[in-house]
Amino acid sequence: MAKPRKPKNDDAAKSDNNSAALVRHQKLCLSIDLDHRQIHGHTELEIAVPEIGIVGLHAENLGIGSVLVDGEPAEFEYYPHPHARNVESDKRWSAVSTPSSAADVATSVYISALERELIPNLLINCCKGLKSVSVNEQPEQPPVVAENGFHPASEAKQQNVRLIRIEYWVEKAEAGIHFKDNVVHTDNQIRRARCWFPCMDDSSQRCCYDLEFTVANNLVAVSNGSLLYQVLSKDDPSRKTYVYKLNVPVAAQWISLAVAPFEILPDHQFNLISHMCLPANMLKLRNTVEFFHNAFSCYKDYLSVDFPFESYKQVFIEPEMAVSSLSLGASVSIFSSQVLFDEKVIDQTIDTRIKLAYALARQWFGVYITPEAPNDEWLLDGLAGFLTDYFIKKNLGNNEARYRRYKANCAVCMADDSGATALSFSASCKDLYGTQCIGLYGKIRSWKSVAIIQMLEKQMGPESFRNILQTIVSRAEDGTRTSRSLSTKEFRHLANKVGNLERPFLKDFFPRWVGSCGCPVLRMGFSYNKRKNMVELAVLRGCTASPDSSASVLNVFADSENRDGDIGWPGMMSIRVYELDGMYDHPILPMAGDTWQLLEIQCHSKLAARRFQKPKKGSKPDGSDDNGDVTPALDMRSSSESPLLWMRADPEMEYLAETHFHQPVQMWINQLEKDRDVIAQAQAIATLEALPQLSFSVVNALNSFLTDSKAFWRVRIEAAFALAKTASEETDWAGLFHLVKFYKSRRFDANIGLPKPNDFHDFPEYFVLEAIPHAVAMVRAADKKSPREAVEFVLQLLKYNDNNGNPYSDVFWLAALVQSVGELEFGQQSIIFLTSLLKRIDRLLQFDRLMPSHNGILTVSCIRTLTQIALKLSEFIPLDRVLELIRPFRDLKTIWQVRIEASKALLDLEFHCKGIDATLSLFVKYLEEEPSLRGQVKLGIHAMRLCQISSGSGSNVNIKNDTLMSLLSLLDSSIAFNSIFLRHHIFCIIQILSGRPPTLYGVPRETRTLLVGAAETCIEQKNIFSALVPEVIPPELPPDIPNPPELPPHIPNPPELPSDIPNSSELPSDIPNLPEPLSNTPHPLEPPPVIPNPSFDSMATPLASKESDTVSNSRERKMPSIKIRVRQTAATSRAEEIDNQTVERSQGGQREIDHGASSSVSVDAPQRNLTEAVSINNQILEEVNSCHDHGSRLTASIGSAKPTSDGDEIGKELQCTADSSKVSVQVQADVPLSSSFAQDNNLDADAHKYLSLQTLSVGRRGSDGGSSVMMESSQRGKEKSKKKDKEKKRKRGDHKGHRDDPEYLERKRLKEEKKRKEKEMAKLLKVVNASSVEPTKKEEPRIKSASVQLNPKEPSASDAVTKRVDIRQLNPNEPRADVMTKSVDVKPEGSEGTSAAPKIRIRLKTRTLNKL
Repeated sequence: MAKPRKPKNDDAAKSDNNSAALVRHQKLCLSIDLDHRQIHGHTELEIAVPEIGIVGLHAENLGIGSVLVDGEPAEFEYYPHPHARNVESDKRWSAVSTPSSAADVATSVYISALERELIPNLLINCCKGLKSVSVNEQPEQPPVVAENGFHPASEAKQQNVRLIRIEYWVEKAEAGIHFKDNVVHTDNQIRRARCWFPCMDDSSQRCCYDLEFTVANNLVAVSNGSLLYQVLSKDDPSRKTYVYKLNVPVAAQWISLAVAPFEILPDHQFNLISHMCLPANMLKLRNTVEFFHNAFSCYKDYLSVDFPFESYKQVFIEPEMAVSSLSLGASVSIFSSQVLFDEKVIDQTIDTRIKLAYALARQWFGVYITPEAPNDEWLLDGLAGFLTDYFIKKNLGNNEARYRRYKANCAVCMADDSGATALSFSASCKDLYGTQCIGLYGKIRSWKSVAIIQMLEKQMGPESFRNILQTIVSRAEDGTRTSRSLSTKEFRHLANKVGNLERPFLKDFFPRWVGSCGCPVLRMGFSYNKRKNMVELAVLRGCTASPDSSASVLNVFADSENRDGDIGWPGMMSIRVYELDGMYDHPILPMAGDTWQLLEIQCHSKLAARRFQKPKKGSKPDGSDDNGDVTPALDMRSSSESPLLWMRADPEMEYLAETHFHQPVQMWINQLEKDRDVIAQAQAIATLEALPQLSFSVVNALNSFLTDSKAFWRVRIEAAFALAKTASEETDWAGLFHLVKFYKSRRFDANIGLPKPNDFHDFPEYFVLEAIPHAVAMVRAADKKSPREAVEFVLQLLKYNDNNGNPYSDVFWLAALVQSVGELEFGQQSIIFLTSLLKRIDRLLQFDRLMPSHNGILTVSCIRTLTQIALKLSEFIPLDRVLELIRPFRDLKTIWQVRIEASKALLDLEFHCKGIDATLSLFVKYLEEEPSLRGQVKLGIHAMRLCQISSGSGSNVNIKNDTLMSLLSLLDSSIAFNSIFLRHHIFCIIQILSGRPPTLYGVPRETRTLLVGAAETCIEQKNIFSALVPEVIPPELPPDIPNPPELPPHIPNPPELPSDIPNSSELPSDIPNLPEPLSNTPHPLEPPPVIPNPSFDSMATPLASKESDTVSNSRERKMPSIKIRVRQTAATSRAEEIDNQTVERSQGGQREIDHGASSSVSVDAPQRNLTEAVSINNQILEEVNSCHDHGSRLTASIGSAKPTSDGDEIGKELQCTADSSKVSVQVQADVPLSSSFAQDNNLDADAHKYLSLQTLSVGRRGSDGGSSVMMESSQRGKEKSKKKDKEKKRKRGDHKGHRDDPEYLERKRLKEEKKRKEKEMAKLLKVVNASSVEPTKKEEPRIKSASVQLNPKEPSASDAVTKRVDIRQLNPNEPRADVMTKSVDVKPEGSEGTSAAPKIRIRLKTRTLNKL
């Protein structure tokens, strides 16, 4: 669109125009009989016939009566695809004996079915009486011709246009179109339009439509386009014909139909908008769509163009009829009436509004403007999600939009680890046949698309990006343009011309973000240099995806660069520093280049100089007076020696990145209390919650935030759950008491001590209070049981709930209370309350049976809670009684939400009692009994999650052959064909049982073959059609594309979300209540946190690392070997007067907290070809928090990494200097060293695949007084030493003539004093050499720790003493090789006129252990 395509030569144009059939216009006339469930009629297609004269159409589940070409009968061949097993397939499947072999067969069955759907199966011979029609003779069709690929240069050419009329009827209304009572409707599943009318069911075939539907007089037919007129017949009984016309060319997938006795509600703001539903839901409809004109106006004003279609209709049908919650069509959106709500319901308002707004955005981007190729689908999905986020920001608030985007980005960073999430990579789109949009991977791809679009918007600015969208839409409305499609290449061109982004940036941006997988992982630590008033930031950059998968994807793009195996991201990340004088942004962090970065950030705030005062007699060491009653002022800084309040990385979410920022606890508290950004608050809460040792200051900060009514309610809910996690005996249950106190202060009557009647007028407060019982139920004692006070509190709320006088419904409130009961863990003291709780639940079940709640939410919660209690107390509660209680809810007369929840509960109980094999057998039975397609999909998702839990538990999964055969038969049955979502989930179940990832991505090439028996008809059809029409060839896989790496089989795969929610901005509220896969679960049904889906209604806190002072949500990565050089110079500062610091390097097994002053930045070096996350122990994190240490002045320098041996060993050198008056180095034996490192980093003691060398980094003062970053060889050091000696001799010569100068005499005195110091150091050297002797005995060598201590009271003008310690870690498999070598050298260096501290050079070397 933005850049005109290059014109093709005449030969190419002639070949294109005559190579394949092209639909120019289609007319559909149907008569629908709901009483007899019959559909019959005809369709007329104007097709440009190729020279060969054969036209191929798609038709399925149809009965073809006759075919006419230009009014004359024509020959045709119809090959309906079989959906049942035959004898040949039975023979092939008889060899299935293991889950692995079943997975191979399932892959073949699935791919063969997908490939069959690509091949036309209705072949029509149009050779007789060819009629030549000029394009110019069709005045109404030029835009249609251009839309389908005719170029202006060839418009004058003669085309063979034929009018094909097909008489047909629908044999089985099972797929594509569905009957239910007095309602018939269609869905927009991929390649299912062929199931209710013959068409070219391909996204590249777009044309205009004339639609006529004849129905009973009391029914309303809703379809695409504008309603021209209605015709009432004279038949008895009378029938009515609705005539629609769609002037915008669209694909057959977007043709929709809904017939029912609808009631129509015109929009009171826009006449072209109509809302329709069944009569019973009319009141809910009025309340639900009251806001809709705001969304319509929002999009219209932002894009500055009118709605692309002449009308827009929203149809709401019963949820049991719908295949998914949303079915899109051109100018029509069919929703499940489950999204409707009345004025009494609060909880569903936000989700429903976002869903309706997303469906409207998809009308612009996805239906009206279509992707040019499958690789461009991400772009339209991302633009629709971006437009939805814009509506959320304008109508629901900026906090809501940012919070949702932050949660979605966190989920993408955790799941974007393989090529299956690459958006525009050919192997992830072409080879997946459209299945990439189903399930969890589809949700992740959608969220990632929106994040990338927002990244571009941040780079070019809001106005420039808005101009791009306006340009895209305005060009699509131009009738003279050749296409309404949009490609990634065209959007990239617009970003350069309209968005003013530079070509080099775009050249790197799109291949790295769109064509590749993986997100950056940044680990940051900082220190404050008081003398220079600068922040020194050390950054380690990694990637969520393995280097092999990222490199294999990037190799496809010729313009991508691979920097010695390091794949970076274009652009600069901003670091925001909050100081005493204000906030400052520093865009200085490059996202490409070296993985190690050391940045210097100049501080703007300065500390006031303090006068030196002699301590008074009797005063305390800290300067305070015993008799003073003065209360010290509150200081928000982390240290009195630092002007920093807190720091943030990428505060505006300009990058889709995973950041781990290390800063002191007080700085996180400052961020929580003072930063008004919801993302900053959520990050602070996640970090404080994950602290291994909690202080009362943390608990008080969380409580203060919870009680702050001005804070965003979703983040307040996170604070409530964080308080619940902090509650323990160590903190005197402060978190629990704060939660109960907060609830009682809002909802209890202080006089009688009981809850007051419900009052839900304050919506934010309602949501927060609704989450408090759930948070209280999450509190655990040391025995992992709920405290007695928590159980009593939940029981009291259930017992005294009173909704009298409240205008709002309390069904969601009660449902939250009931689910809180399911979260309780009953111990000996609290088991006495179980009977009362069960009575309350039974009473609610009886009440909901008499007066059904909204969508049965109360009964669903009771069933879920009873199942959880039964599983937790299976030793005390007979499961047979629970089964008898739940089974009646599976009756077909109950609403489908309750029926599906009962089936899921029975599957959970079966899984707990008999295992996964019996569960899958029961799942197949329930699937065949379930009448609703949407219910079948829900059961498939739940069965898949149980399989993930089973495979992740580590136990051997024994699946019988009969079960495997049942699953394979189900995969190849008509039930699976009717729902593409169910078929995909069944395929994923079989893949998970074999330990494979639940996706078609990375399937081995040898398994991607057609089954002989199952595809015999298809192969015969392909041969016939290929002979007649050579240009119609089934897609073949390119042999040159390498197989992408698969996920490790032992890692459980992420759960599949319901694929019926395509909204990229919509996040289901019930996700935290559903089980997810986990690799090591103590309980088979415990919800596993592998890939947490962002939830906004229940506000589950985001995953955070257990490391101190860091926000982390990544997995562990292997640790490399590091060479570290620590050098202490002779620099001094004012802080030396009060410094008496000890820099220690602990190698103990347990984590220690250094309460002394430690000034360091320590970052682990990444190994290039490893994928696990770097794990930093608690001690190093304490060393990072150096800005609050008294007198600390340091700089950190990190050199570039150089691989030493094929990626197995990587060397890193870090040089630093620090002013420390006391240095203590402890060196332990080799064997305890490796074990301690493994324990500090949570490594497997048996594996020992890697060893992390974590040590101090202290800065060094250069000649300019600042910090220097360098890597020196030993030869270079000697050259510098010689230069220094020459300089000293020159200075001595200059001072010979100044023997009487007082300054010279002072230097002479210092020189003599230095000689005395040399003698003392010589004695010290003897002690060190004695301890560094290598053991020669055969027994395990033991080396005593050598401690070097410099007397801080001595003058600091002594010569620098250099000590070199070499530690080598050898292969543990070699006997007598675990020897640690240490050598200490003393090299006196003197410099007159300057004060010098001892110079210590420590060189530590380790070697990566052999991989197991």
